[in-house]
Amino acid sequence: MQFIDRTKIFVKAGDGGNGKSSFRHEKYIPKGGPNGGDGGRGADIVFKVDRNLNTLLNFRYKRNFKGDNGKNGDIKNQYGRAAEPCIIKVPAGTIIKDAQTGEVLADLTMIDQTAVIARGGRGGRGNAKFKSSSRRAPTFAEFGEPGESKELLLELKLLADVGLVGYPSVGKSSLISAVSDARPEIADYHFTTLTPVLGVVQTDYEKSFVIADIPGLIEGAADGVGLGHDFLRHIERTKLILHVVDAAGIEERDPVEDFYKINTELKKYSEKLSKRTQILVANKIDIPSSENFLPNLKKLADDEGIKFFKISAVTREGLDDLMNYVGTWLDEHVEEIKPIESNEVKIFDMNEKEDTITIKRNDAGDFIVINKNLEKIVAMTNFDNDEGLRRFQYIWRMKNIDSLLKERGIKEGMTVHIGEMEFTWQE
Repeated sequence: MQFIDRTKIFVKAGDGGNGKSSFRHEKYIPKGGPNGGDGGRGADIVFKVDRNLNTLLNFRYKRNFKGDNGKNGDIKNQYGRAAEPCIIKVPAGTIIKDAQTGEVLADLTMIDQTAVIARGGRGGRGNAKFKSSSRRAPTFAEFGEPGESKELLLELKLLADVGLVGYPSVGKSSLISAVSDARPEIADYHFTTLTPVLGVVQTDYEKSFVIADIPGLIEGAADGVGLGHDFLRHIERTKLILHVVDAAGIEERDPVEDFYKINTELKKYSEKLSKRTQILVANKIDIPSSENFLPNLKKLADDEGIKFFKISAVTREGLDDLMNYVGTWLDEHVEEIKPIESNEVKIFDMNEKEDTITIKRNDAGDFIVINKNLEKIVAMTNFDNDEGLRRFQYIWRMKNIDSLLKERGIKEGMTVHIGEMEFTWQE
C-alpha cells in the first residue's frame, strides 16, 4: 500500500445565512413592527481522528472541502437553521499546519480527538435586531458573514511504539516481516524500503504493540542527503528505538562504526530524539563472519549502557526473546509522547478582534484598506438598501477611514478596495 505522509488541501467554512427584512402584517394590527429573523451560522471545518485510517492517501483524490452555508432568516422572527459541521477524518498522528506560514494549528494524536480549524460565518441579523427608540422601522438586514478559508498542510507522523533504525540492508525489513504480518519489499540494495512500514507484533503473553520499519539512513541524512528529513520525521514519536546493525559485516563495514554514525545523524536532527531509549540488535548471526564482530558489539552495548540482543531475522533465532523484552519494556514505560498543549495550538476564530487598520497601494495606484472587522462588515452589508448604506457610512466615519486615506494622499475619484468590494472615493 502506498504511504503518503504529507499533503496540501484547501478548506472553506460555510457562510452564515442572510438576515431577513420583513414587517408584521396582520389584520387589525396597524403599523406592525419589523420581524425579520437572523440567518443561521455556517458550518465549521472540523478535523477528527479516525481509528480506521493510517495514511493520508484519501486526500490525493479530494483536496477541496467546503462547509454548508447557514439557512437564511425568515418572517415572524424565524431564525435560519445552522449548518452541521463539515467533519474531515484523519489518522492519529496528523499535524495540521497553515500552508503559507508553517504555523502549527493542531496536533491530533488521540482517537476521536477533534479540532476546529476554520469557523463558519455567523448568520446575518434580521431587521428586527436593528429596531431602537430612534429607529422604529429599520428596512435593512445583514448578509451572512463569510466563513474562514485556508490552505492547509497535513503531515502524518507515525505513532508506532517502536522504531527500527539502521543502515540500509542491515535486515530491518526482514526483521519486521518475521515478527508481524507486514510484508515490505526485501532486496539486497540500498533504500529498498522507500516508505515506512507498520507492523503489529503479538507477544507470547497476549500483548501487542506497533513497530515501524523506518527507511534506511546514511551519513548526511540529517542534512538531507539520501532520503533525509522525510524519513527522520517518522521516528520522532516512537517510545523505543531498536538500533539494528549487520553483525556479519557483509558490506565490509564495521557495525560498531555504523552504530555511532547513525546516532550522529539522529542527534544532528533532534537532540530529544537522540536521547530516546535504544536497544542494540545484532542481526545476521546465522552468518559465520558475525563471530568476528559480536564481541565488539557486546562491549559497545555495555559501554553505552544499553540492552543487547543477538538475532537472525532469517532463522528467527533470538526473535522471541527480543519481542517479549520489548513488550515488557513498553508495559513498564510510563512516559507518554505528549501532543502540543492546547494553548500552543491556534484555532481560527472569526470573532477575534482585529482593530489595526492598514492602508496599502496596489500596482494600479488604488488604495487597499485592510482590517478584519471592516472586511466582515463590508461583506455583510446590503449596499442596495439606503439604510444599510447609511449604517456603513456611519461605521466608516467612526473608524476615521477618510483621515487615514487623506494621509496617504487619496484624491477625488480614486478607487478604494475593502475585501471584495470596490469604492470610488468622494469628499
